[in-house]
Amino acid sequence: MPETLPVGDRGSVAVLTSPTRTRLVLAGELDISHNRELREAVRSVLALDLPVDVDMRNLTFMDSSALAAFSRLAYRSSARPRLIQPPDVVVFLLEVTAMGDVVEVLDHDPGFPGGPEAGDGTLSADDVPADEVPAHDVPEDDVATDAV
Repeated sequence: MPETLPVGDRGSVAVLTSPTRTRLVLAGELDISHNRELREAVRSVLALDLPVDVDMRNLTFMDSSALAAFSRLAYRSSARPRLIQPPDVVVFLLEVTAMGDVVEVLDHDPGFPGGPEAGDGTLSADDVPADEVPAHDVPEDDVATDAV
């Protein structure tokens, strides 16, 4: 079992990896109290240098600090991130910040390679603990900590 870091009661951040894709799972209300966990997750995803899906199906709120971390991911990823079913508030934020041009919005879950579900090789957000973030050993200098 991977080492995990606890996150706040109201939101969660998790990173799933496979040999071909990475998935960042965001759920609940993400605000400044999740800044450290979200920055670490973004740093980990960028260090892997794989295509990334951001599962936003269960995201109910994100403040400017969460948007800044997501912006960092969107602009520094080698491939265009795919957002899985973002809520209307996130779609609105993407439009007003012009970030909609650097991401692809999906209206369905494309699945995740290598998941535990019976024979289909996919993993769903239900398979990820909602209150934990996998810890990753990624050097601090891989991503600027506060600049977008």
